[in-house]
This record gives sequence, C-alpha cells and structure tokens, in this order.
Amino acid sequence: MFLAAAPQPRRGGLLALIPGTPGLLTVAALGVALLLFLIIKLRLQPFVALLAASLAVGLAAGLSVTELFGSVQKSDVTSLVEGGMGGILGHVAIIIGLGTMLGAILEVSGGAEELSSRLIGLFGARRAPLAMGLTGLVIGIPVFFDVGIFVLAPIVHAAAKRTAGSVLLHAMPLLAGLSMTHAFLPPHPGPVAAAGLFGVDLGWVILMGALCGLPAVLCAWAYAAWIGRRVFVPVPQDMVEAAAAAKAAVTTDDRSPGTAERPVPLPTVLTVIGTPLLLILLATFSSLALEPGTLRSVLEFFGNPFAALTLALLMSYYLLGVRRGWSRASLEAVSAASLKPIGNILLVVGAGGVFGAVLRGSGVADALAGTFDSAGLPVIVLAWLIAVALRVAQGSATVAIVTTAGIVVPLIDGQDLAQPHLALIIVAISAGSIFASHVNDGGFWMVAKYFGISVRDTLKSWTVLESVLSTTGFAVAALAGLLF
Repeated sequence: MFLAAAPQPRRGGLLALIPGTPGLLTVAALGVALLLFLIIKLRLQPFVALLAASLAVGLAAGLSVTELFGSVQKSDVTSLVEGGMGGILGHVAIIIGLGTMLGAILEVSGGAEELSSRLIGLFGARRAPLAMGLTGLVIGIPVFFDVGIFVLAPIVHAAAKRTAGSVLLHAMPLLAGLSMTHAFLPPHPGPVAAAGLFGVDLGWVILMGALCGLPAVLCAWAYAAWIGRRVFVPVPQDMVEAAAAAKAAVTTDDRSPGTAERPVPLPTVLTVIGTPLLLILLATFSSLALEPGTLRSVLEFFGNPFAALTLALLMSYYLLGVRRGWSRASLEAVSAASLKPIGNILLVVGAGGVFGAVLRGSGVADALAGTFDSAGLPVIVLAWLIAVALRVAQGSATVAIVTTAGIVVPLIDGQDLAQPHLALIIVAISAGSIFASHVNDGGFWMVAKYFGISVRDTLKSWTVLESVLSTTGFAVAALAGLLF
C-alpha cells in the first residue's frame, strides 16, 4: 500500500537454501516466530521487536541493504523501512494525537464522571450495571481503555458499595463498553492503523465497527450479568482511597484556581463526543448521496478526520475549559501531559507498518496470499484467526492488529473489494486482537489491580468476557460480509 511496486526477492539469504514459495513461507513463519520470541521470552519492547523481525525477514528473503534502508546517492528513492514507517504514521499520528487530547480534556473536566453519574441516576441502583455499560460505550469513544479504567473505577466502586453487590457486576459491563470502542472504533490506534493500511475511509470503519460491536457488547453484558451474580468480589478500599487522592491532585495541579466546581452539563459532554463522529459519517455518505458541489465539498472538508477532531478539540477547549474558568496555561498543561503516553503507541504502529512493507517488498506476502487462497477459507476468517493467534501469543492488541493487517493486505490485492467489505475485514482483525486477554496482556493486570479481582476470578470474568466480545463481533462481521 505504501510503495508503488514491490521489488522481486533476491536469491540470497534463506532463499538460496530453500528457493521459491516454500522458502518464502519459511521466512514468514520464522519471522513471526522471531517476533513472538523477542516479545514473549526476551520481553523486548514491541517497537524494537517489530523492527528487528522486519530486518530479519528482509535479509532472509534476500533483500539488499539499499532496498531496506535506501542509499545516500539516491535520496529520492523511498526505502522499505522509511516507506512503511512514514506511510502509516502520516495517516494515524494526527488522529491519535487529537483524539488523545480530546479524551484528556473530557477526563480532567469531570465530563466522564458527570455522564456516568447521570446515567446511574436515570436507571436507578437496580440497573446500575446497565448504566455502567452505557457509560463505558460513550466514554470509550474518545478515551483510551486504560484512561477509561482510571477515570471510571471510582464510580464502579461507589456503585458496588451503594448496592452491596459484587464489583464484577458493575465493572464487567463497563469494561465491555470500553474494550469494544477501543478495539472497533476510531480514533483508537488499532482501527485507525488498520484503516490506513487497507486504505478505508474512517466513516465506513465507524459504521461497520458499530454494526458489529453493539451486538457483541450486548452478548458481553449478558455474560457479565451471569458471572457477576456468581462470583462476589468486594470493593477494594485501597483503590478507592488512591483514586480519590489522584483526583484531588489533578484538580490542584491542572485546573486554574478560578475553575467552577459545578457539574459539566450532560448535553455539552454528548456534543463534544458526538460531533466528530457525526461529521465523519456525513462526509462518508455525502460522496454516495450527493453530486459534486459546494455542499458536498463542505461536508467532506469538515468530515475529514483531521478537521473533525480538530474542531471537536477546540470545542472541548472552550466548552469544558474556558467557559469553566480554565486558564490557557491549564489547557496547554493538560494537552501536553496527555500526549506523553502515546509515543510508544505511535512507534509500535509505525514499526508494524515497516513489518508489513518488508513482507510485501520481499515477496513473502505474495507467497502467503497464494497459500491462504489455496486453503479455501474466506479472507475475513483468515484475518480473524491470524489476529487471534498473535493476540494469544504475545498479548498486545495493537501489535496483533498491525501485524495481521500487514499479512492480510496482500491477500486482497487485485480483488477490488468495496469499502464496506474492507471495513468488515478490519473489524474481524480488531475482534481477533482482543480474544482471550490473559497474563501476557497488560490490560489483564490493570483490570485485576483496579478492581481488586484475583487472578483466577479475572480469568473467569475478564478473559471470558473478551472472548465473547471477540467471537460475537467476528460472527456479525462474517455474516455482514455476505451482504457487502
């Protein structure tokens, strides 16, 4: 996707010993095995592991140093490493950065807490788990999964204390909503990166992600209700106290002294969250429903993800910040602090782009495409299975998505698939990337820590919940793929 043409593999490297397709498939298998070994056994940072595996695959497939890194004599020639890294980051870096800052403003302003509190008040104590689930769905759109846990865990603890019920009964629906939006919907890194690799409009990814994700969440909520009534987990008092202290520190450090303490109006929160999604969807469908003209151009401009998220961020600055007494220094401090954690995400996504570019440039991807095609399984099924295998083996959903996308993109070259069908393949990959979260996944330990759940009970609740989300989301995507 990033390079105009894939160079033919040389007969050096491993191909000198095992020529042809068998040699290329061996290179692919050894490359993935090396990647998993570096991440799982050596615990190498995924960015470094992806780069190392990419270079090993390229050398084993017989690519020259010039093809991998370029040449100082030919500065106009794009190397596989530069093309893979720059091609994907040019698409996703701005979106992830804007989305991260938007989520931070929503978090620190108290908008997330106000939304969940209002939902609990609306549904009542008996239906508090449903309120928690809806909170996770809405807040999960602009807020990263781990940030959502940090912001909303105190509300889960309060709801569990109020009803004297198990923490699982309230936490699992919330986590289902956060996990679904994080895996299936932009502006989260996984679906955005996959959309860039496949060349799919984000509007279609949003639509198909919601179409497949909502039934998956409903099934996950049903399991959450079942397990929450059978496994009792008390409220972890130490986490309640720690969350209260952290919130007090944020208020003191990041808000100006004149900040109003009144609750954020719920319509304001929904407006800030819903505006970029609505604009992106309008732009996507204006190209289908409207003839070229001024109205369509305006919709496509404001519906471009860059413009839509920039507008939403500026709205949040004013509606959630300036109007509530924030100083410009406070806005800058919150925005800058929110960008610090995403450096690792962007590097991993970029390295995944390098891995995919090397697979294509070496000819390994074409060999994989031919082999998978002869297997007779639909691409959407293969995409899910590959993502599941990578997820279970190494734990990171983002690594599973970008690696799987690099393998799957060549399988669809020349098939002229429609944008909706490509979006469904992305959903299948995203669904596979969250299957069976267990002890090699940082999210597993975050859930166990923040909600005071034992390892055994986390496996029975969170791990199974993620598997329900994954399989249901994939099943809906596979069925929808028959229609598009």
